[in-house]
Amino acid sequence: MRKPVLVAVAHGSKDPRAAATIAELAALAREREQGLDLRTAFLGHAPPSLPQVLSTVEADREVTVLPLLLTAAYHSKADIPRLLARTPRARRPRVSYGATLGPHPLLLDALERRLTEALPISGPVPGPGTDPAGTAVVLAAAGSSDPEANATIARMAAQWQARTGWFAVRPAYASATGPSPAVAVTGLLRDGAPRVVVATYLLAPGLFADRIRHAALAAGASAVSPALGACAEVADVMLDRFAQAGSTRRTAA
Repeated sequence: MRKPVLVAVAHGSKDPRAAATIAELAALAREREQGLDLRTAFLGHAPPSLPQVLSTVEADREVTVLPLLLTAAYHSKADIPRLLARTPRARRPRVSYGATLGPHPLLLDALERRLTEALPISGPVPGPGTDPAGTAVVLAAAGSSDPEANATIARMAAQWQARTGWFAVRPAYASATGPSPAVAVTGLLRDGAPRVVVATYLLAPGLFADRIRHAALAAGASAVSPALGACAEVADVMLDRFAQAGSTRRTAA
């Protein structure tokens, strides 16, 4: 019996860097799990759409649709389920729906990787010659109209500070709610943080990543990490969510 197909659905962007990053992430996931049938789709701004991808899957195959989203909010709770519901069952394979990528412990590892890459040798991640208590971090996410999604980022910031021992880790949001990354940077500097760095909690580059970077540096941040992108930890989270969905499907059967 053939393995289920993994259809990973990203937000999509007019910025071509975003689609290129998703393609790189998919290629990395395939490298890490040989034989993986992974296909990518986008909710908007870039082809192919989820219905288009599902139409390419043989009717006798099982499919796991996995939202490449870092929090559970409107897109994962409403948009993708609505697209699945509108696809006639007679025309699509059997579909199960996986969880969003975040929150997941490996995503903190990915954030630390990107921060280390963005900083000089003496970066904020604990290790030889570093002083985490001298660095404050802004965890900058996209932001959502869903309060629970924003609360997830706040909890993640608290968990990150507890495990790392930084001066502080504060959440910030590029849209929909506050504080903005610039306001968070300014507040930490005002509170006495020796330096402030910004961890960009986005999957791919684009408008929000550029907005976070420019505003945070203008507000006095020492460094801003890039979007998580195609790194091993994110690929492993994808594979973990795929495995979880498969386990749930088998148990339900």
